[in-house]
Formats: sequence, C-alpha cells, structure tokens
Amino acid sequence: MKLPNFSDLVIFENDDYLVVNKPPFLATLDERVGGAPNMLRLARQHYDDIQAAHRLDRETSGALAFAKTPEAYRHLAMQFENREVKKQYHAVAWGTPHFDKQVVDRSIENTTRGKARLAYKGKAAETHFTTLENFTRHSLILCEPITGRMHQIRLHLMYLQAPIVGDTLYGGEDFFLSSLKKKFNMKAGEEEQPFIKRFALHAMRLQFTGLQGEEISVEAPYPKDFRVLVDALRQNR
Repeated sequence: MKLPNFSDLVIFENDDYLVVNKPPFLATLDERVGGAPNMLRLARQHYDDIQAAHRLDRETSGALAFAKTPEAYRHLAMQFENREVKKQYHAVAWGTPHFDKQVVDRSIENTTRGKARLAYKGKAAETHFTTLENFTRHSLILCEPITGRMHQIRLHLMYLQAPIVGDTLYGGEDFFLSSLKKKFNMKAGEEEQPFIKRFALHAMRLQFTGLQGEEISVEAPYPKDFRVLVDALRQNR
C-alpha cells in the first residue's frame, strides 16, 4: 500500500499532543512479525520521542492520539486508566436494531494469536450502543466503549447479534452491492468484491484533558471507504 504523508493525517496538534485520523490497514505499533510500516514509525520520522497514547486495530480508522513528551504521555495514560477519556466510534452493523444507550457489560479475555472472546473470568468490559440510522438490512451504530479491551466493540456487537459488516472474525459477513441493487451487472468472468475490504469500524471522536486542564475534543471525518459504504446504504434503503 502507498504510505500516506503523516502531516496530512494530523487533525489536532498543540505543544503536548497530536491526534491523527488513522487510515485503515496501518497498525498503531510494531506487530509481532515483520517490519511493516506503522503509525508510530511514521510519527517518529517527524518527532523523535513521540509515543502512541493508545492503539487502534489495524483495520480500524479514525482518531488516534500521540503524546510528544513523557509528561504528556503519563497524563493521558492515567486518563485512559481511570476511564476519563471519552471515545466514540461509528460501526456499520448487520441487522436493524433500535439501540438507545444499550449497555453491554460482558468480560473479555484474550485467546490465541490476536483473538479474544467473551468469558466470565475475563477482564471487565463495558460498551454503550445507540442506533444512529437504520437501513434495509444494516444500521449505523454509535459505540461508546467505557473500558479499552482488545476487540471490545466487535465482540459486544456480536453479542447483541449485530456484528460489524466485514468482521468475519466475529460473525460479520462481507457486504456486496449486488445484495442491494437488483440490476447489478458484473463483467463476464469477474468476481464481485466486497464493498468494503475491512470491518466497518471508525473511531469518530476522542475527548480528553490537556496538561493545562483544557478540554481537547477531536473529531475524525470518515475515510473514503466508510463514507462510500454509508452513502450506498442511504441511497438504497
């Protein structure tokens, strides 16, 4: 994949913090294998001592915060630990539920190699869900994780029987445009590709307190693949 220009991704910056709109398919930190590019490496080409204050899954797009100094990092890390950071995600899910601040309080444990599951003996995990829009067979869901467990939103939506589009790991099938359009024609010999080539989850907003006590609230616009998916669902309901 063509690497983005890091400066083009920045949506907020002050002396202590920097927030980017992370594109999909880039890991936050070094993954276990190989030397693939990641957001931290890109950031360190511009700022020597910068640290990622949290992480987003490789396929998840959206607001990702970095701290420029050790003091700023500690300050934000404590807010994450004390559940004081407000995080809002948008997900395109299967089904047409009508969630209104629906609370899921189900513990999560990590299993083998990059996967997690709901488990009574896992770590406490809580997410709040609100339906923003219903389409014919899908919905746009606001997800507000209170804790920060691995794959938390994805697992909790699966638990609610509204798995994320494209999240084949946790019960969400791929979405094909032909399922909406009756007159959808493919060229001979071509195989239809999924409309979005990842699970449809975007970190929309991040809100935390700066070192001077000021409130920092940053919103990350949808990337093209997520925006086009939502537009297609709106036009074909």
